[in-house]
Parts: sequence; structure tokens; C-alpha cells
Amino acid sequence: MTTSATGAGAGDPNASALIRFAAKFGVLKGALPELWIVFAIKLLVIAAYQLTNLTIFLWLGQEFGYSDVQSAHFVAIWAMTLTVATLLVGSLTDALGIRRTLFLGVAVCIVARSVMVLSANRWLAIGGGLMLLAVGEALTAPVLLAATRRYSTTPQRSISFSLVYVMMNAGIFVATVLFDFIRKRLGEHGHAEFLGFSVSTYRVIFLGSLLFQLLLLPLVYLLRDGAEADGDTPHTAPTPRSADSSSSVALAKEDLSARDSAPVQSAYLAIRHAALQTCRLFTTLAQQRGFYQLLAFLVLIAFIKLIYKQMDYVYPTFGIRELGQGAPFGVMWGMNSLYIIILAPLIGVLTQKYPAYAMVTVGATISSASIFIMALPPIWFQAMANGPVGNFIGQRLGLAGAVNPYYVMIALFVLVLSVGEAFYSPRVYEYAAAIAPKGQEASYGALSYIPFLLAKFMIGAFSGESLMRYCPATGPRHSETLWLLVALCSLVAPIGLILFRPLIRLHEAGRNDSAKN
Repeated sequence: MTTSATGAGAGDPNASALIRFAAKFGVLKGALPELWIVFAIKLLVIAAYQLTNLTIFLWLGQEFGYSDVQSAHFVAIWAMTLTVATLLVGSLTDALGIRRTLFLGVAVCIVARSVMVLSANRWLAIGGGLMLLAVGEALTAPVLLAATRRYSTTPQRSISFSLVYVMMNAGIFVATVLFDFIRKRLGEHGHAEFLGFSVSTYRVIFLGSLLFQLLLLPLVYLLRDGAEADGDTPHTAPTPRSADSSSSVALAKEDLSARDSAPVQSAYLAIRHAALQTCRLFTTLAQQRGFYQLLAFLVLIAFIKLIYKQMDYVYPTFGIRELGQGAPFGVMWGMNSLYIIILAPLIGVLTQKYPAYAMVTVGATISSASIFIMALPPIWFQAMANGPVGNFIGQRLGLAGAVNPYYVMIALFVLVLSVGEAFYSPRVYEYAAAIAPKGQEASYGALSYIPFLLAKFMIGAFSGESLMRYCPATGPRHSETLWLLVALCSLVAPIGLILFRPLIRLHEAGRNDSAKN
């Protein structure tokens, strides 16, 4: 009944455009409760993750005295750890199941974030905190892609991935607001008391991420084993998997369930069995031609994601040095999330009939063009900063005195970037899930995080040297060059997607590729 009502509203030529548009969201009526829980989990996971991302570079420099180059190297090592863990966790999830994997990931993150908040020993904080956190993050965020695919029907898929992306951006916005609030309240070099410990400003920010992590426990508990949407119908009975893709996974789950009466032995056997399954499933992936095509697609996307890693790790230091300590540059980047919250579902609904690959190409082109705004001379925007645009920004941010032209540049860059992002980014996740063989959704979903991970590694490799050379703490700065380097790198994505389309594009499940290209 839901399908017919929705279809009538969406397809009736006599209905108003607004009614037809709203009717497209009706596919979510009757969705599994687990799908809505996944949306909430996504918001909290990303809020915790983004708070950490914005703070890592600053924390390494202030707490442990590392230079820009040294801090960047630690970011690169962290990215490598996260890359390896993420590539393995997809197969681990296929073996353990979504609920168990999420519980494990949340527990690891809670321990790691606690260490980062409380430990003053650099090697414990970095090794037992930051690097352990990479493992925990790999066990949570990528798993939610598989969960979205599993808990949504085919008609619900596009809008579900768009809403997951909305939740991600809501989490990012919450994180940027909290990031600015704590820095303004305590100062860049302030302290607060927590459980008898003197905690620095950046550790207080980590404490905020820990609180978000604790809120995840009851939500993960509410997920039901066996809930799954098969094709057009949601249900809670386990769906048989194809023998060639996941028979060994099904046997593994039966074996683990039989041992639930011995918790300690079951935990050991679960990890051991999952490790074996990870190796077997990853070997299976390596034998599939589609695996390498997807890999090439994701490597190209990494050059666009480089922009976001620049914003995570380089932008906060750039903001402090160009705009001053306590400057509200975090919320400027957070506006990207507000734009996406509006644009992602709208564009997702309006373009749901079009293949993900085509929309990714359009979005990547717009996104790549956006960062060239930051590579222009700031003096070109001085008139705007002195006029109504600058006055509006200054009033909204509570700035005193003249408005730095970088505020105008950041605002324009973020707006254009957001338009491009709304086209391509949700569809990257959808693309990876849509081409996945049955039973390997988590494995392919984990691969969709490769762009972020490669981008982290690339930023870690050259951002420290770029900061010291073009945006040093003292001395003359040429910050536009800092952005120009990333802008030129980002062009690889749209150019590659267009040139190599015949070689790397794959069929998307549930779509007629010949109808919309």
C-alpha cells in the first residue's frame, strides 16, 4: 500500500511539483527501525570523529612540541593504520555481523579516547590512544555503509544513502561548533579540571568526542540480529546468501552462535575465526575483476577528498596563523555541513534516476573548481570584505574591527564545494554498495573509505612541509600557494573519471544503465 500511494503521488502529472517531490521521500515509510537507528549512530560517530580530526594536528604540536612536519608524519602513520584496519574490517564484518562489529568498534574507541584525554605520556597517548583509535574507527564508520545497504530496500537505497550523508554532516557541524566554543571559552592554551586531572584545551575537545562515543552503546544494543531488507521488502528473518559469495560466512556465524554459552572462549574463537574469514574473503575480492575497477575509481576520488583532509588537518593551523587565536574559523567550515543537510537529500531525490557514476563525475568537477578560490590573492576579495558581504559575515561571527578577506574567501569556497559535494559524495558510497556481490556489502563498503584514507596519507606526506614553507608561525606567508597545491591535485579526479570511464565503470544493481548515463 505504501508503494502504490507513493508511486501515485510521485507520478501523477496533475499533482503539484512540490507534492510530487515530497512523495519521493515516501519510500522511507515502513522502513526497518534499524535504518533509523543507523542514521542516529552515524551522527554520533562522525561528531566524535570530526572533533578528533580537527584537533590532532594542534594537539601534537602543543602537547608534545612536535613541529608541523613531525605532526604531519604522525597523521600519515595514523592514516596508514586506519587504511589497513579499514580494508580488513569489511570482511571481518561479513564474518562477525554488523551488531557485533559495532560493539567491538565502540569499545575500542572508548578506551582509545580515554587514553588521549588522560595520558600525559606521549608514547602512551599516541600509541595506546591515537593509533588504537584508528582501529576503533575502522570498526565503526565503514560498517554503517553495509548497514544502510542491508536495512534499506532497492527503492529506499538512494535516499537512504543521502540521509546517511545528511547525518554525517549534522555530526560534522555539531563538532565544528563545539570545537570553536571550547577554544573560545578556554583559549588555545587553556586548561580545565577533570577527575582531578588538569586537562588542556585540546584534551577537553577529545573529552567531548568521548562523550559522543558513550552515547553509541544503547543505540547499537537496539539493533536486531536478522533484520534485513531484501529487494523491495524489509523483514527480520535471515536471508540466504549465495553459495559462491558467503557460504563460509554463514557457517562462521552458526559456529559462533553455538559457542555463546562460553563467553571467553567464544570471544577468542570469534576473533580467530573472523581473522581467517577476513583472509579468505579478501582473497576472493582480489580475484574479482570488479574489485580492481572499483579500486581505480576510488583512487581517483581520493584526489577530491584531499580537499577535505586539507580542511581537517591543515585548515585549523592555517586559521590560527592567518586569522588569529580563538578565531571562529571552525564554524565557517561547519557551514559546509549545513549546506549539505539541505542540498544532499534534495539533489539525491532529484537525481535518483541517474547512475551514481555520472553524478560523481559532475560533483567532482564542481568540487575541484571550488578550491581554486582559496588559491587566489586575498587582496582581490578586500572590497567584498569591506562591503555588505564582509559586514554580514562579521556580524554573524561576532568579529570586531575589519573583516579579514580570508573570511569571504572561505565562505565562497565552502558554498561552491558544498554544491559539488551534494552531487558526488553520497553517490560514492551508493556506488560501492550497489556493485557489491550479495554477501560482500561490508567488504565493498569498506573499500569506499579508501579515498579518505589515501587523502590522509597524501596530506600527511606533504602538508607539514607546505605549512612551514608557505604559512609559517612567524615570518612572511604565501598561504594561497598552500591551497594551490591541493587545487591542482584535485583536478586529477574529474579528468580521470571522464577519460577512464569506459574502463572502470561497473553496472549498478537495480539500474538500467542504458536509460540514464
